Amino acid sequence: MSHKILVESDPHQTRVAVLENDRLTEIFVERRRNRGLVGNVYKGRVTRVLPGMQAAFVDIGLERDAFLYVSDVDSRLETEMGADQQATDEQATDEQATDEQAMGDEAVSEETVGETPRDAAARDAPVEDPGDAERRSIDDLLKQGQEIIVQVVKDPLPNKGARITTHVTLPGRYLVLLPTVRHFGVSRRIEDPEERDRLVALMREIAPLSAGLIVRTVAEDRGEGEFEADLAYLLGLWTRLEERAAKVSASTLLHQDLDVALRTIRDLLGPSISIVWVDGEETYERIVDFLDQVQPGLVRKVKLFELEAGLFERFGIEEQIEAALKTKVWLKSGGYIVINPTEALVAIDVNTGRYVGERNLEDTVLQTNLEAVEEIVRQIRLRDLGGILVVDLIDMVEEDHRQQVFEALENELRKDRARTKVLSISEFGLVEITRKRSRANLERLLTQPCPYCEGRGRIKSLSTICLNLRRDLLRSRRPLDEGEVLLRVHPEVAQALQQEERAILDELERSLSTHILLQSDASLHHERFDIVEM
Repeated sequence: MSHKILVESDPHQTRVAVLENDRLTEIFVERRRNRGLVGNVYKGRVTRVLPGMQAAFVDIGLERDAFLYVSDVDSRLETEMGADQQATDEQATDEQATDEQAMGDEAVSEETVGETPRDAAARDAPVEDPGDAERRSIDDLLKQGQEIIVQVVKDPLPNKGARITTHVTLPGRYLVLLPTVRHFGVSRRIEDPEERDRLVALMREIAPLSAGLIVRTVAEDRGEGEFEADLAYLLGLWTRLEERAAKVSASTLLHQDLDVALRTIRDLLGPSISIVWVDGEETYERIVDFLDQVQPGLVRKVKLFELEAGLFERFGIEEQIEAALKTKVWLKSGGYIVINPTEALVAIDVNTGRYVGERNLEDTVLQTNLEAVEEIVRQIRLRDLGGILVVDLIDMVEEDHRQQVFEALENELRKDRARTKVLSISEFGLVEITRKRSRANLERLLTQPCPYCEGRGRIKSLSTICLNLRRDLLRSRRPLDEGEVLLRVHPEVAQALQQEERAILDELERSLSTHILLQSDASLHHERFDIVEM
């Protein structure tokens, strides 16, 4: 399979596309004015501790306080503070209720998904829960006013603050350093048992006594020297971070993760990537300089795109991004899938569409479902859908067909770098998937709620609008003995009143004893109208 990375950069944004066989599978967008926060490390101050939620709010210098769950608090944190930092034990009931309400939706969402948040760079590795076996209460670990070092694991949303952890992870080229946790892990994508054992043994030899390490996928078959160089860089980074934390007060940014171009190169560039095209000379030079430091042998894969046509235009990326913002996705066979994000979950429905098969119904259903699961996983990765996903497959009668589709789904999900869990296909053809999310999905990143339909996705029908207009006019207008009334409406509403809903217009003229003139105004909302007496 041919893999490519495309990096397009301009003064306003950087976009990175990952292609498999020239089909877009992942897209990363970073605006200059609105960089993501995941991976950033801050010195923050605890502003409120909520024992009832087993969570705390922490000021890290953002518009909203970040929130921290007890499972993300290092039990070794020092809780001794100066007298000026000591909080009173009494909490205002109304303030606590407000905070708990703000935490409520997020708490339910994360509990449902059942994940412990980790830095995005460590997503491809199995990580144990670093907390103590015996959990302590949040108010035993944190006090109001306490200053702590935290890392963002989930970007803030419009109605929620960022999610943070005290278990900092620092990703390098081959390793992820866990400076506060004594744990060793190997990427799940390294499957050879002997290689995994070798890597774990090596990590135990080179790791500091108080820290842990996770081996990344690209580290397979690498030697001790490469690991030691990567570890030295990460330990130096952590030392500088701690030294800065000792000198500054909360709330201060201590470390900012790499920008999206370098982060993607660090995390994804490996043997499976055949070429990296970069549109933007300054970004090209930064990538080459970065690779010169971490892995010079990969520099040859990076090429500067110098054609007049845009890089994304040359590979048809813009069209694929537009398609990823639509609800319906057509399959090559003629079937299609429908993707509907909701407040609580993402619903994905599979339909045969125009595909009628060749032999029998069961074979048609099987082939449609097999094609659909491949496209569904691609869309999940491309749109960066997270939380709970429910896939409604076409019902399959035969058990072996259900097993084939389930195995195909599992195989496709192995390509996903995000942590996922999948349940077996139910007797109703439903598959439940949970997928970790740390950043806003593609739809939220590139779009905003429609001010026209106010997020409903639908507006009232023309018949409904005409009947509502009739009711409002009859209720609010008195009969007029002379003169005319000008009714300004949307062109489609005007057409309906002159044609299929003409009876409504005639009735209004009789009831109001006046002549109604229609004026089309395309700038009006379908559901709005203006009345002008003449």
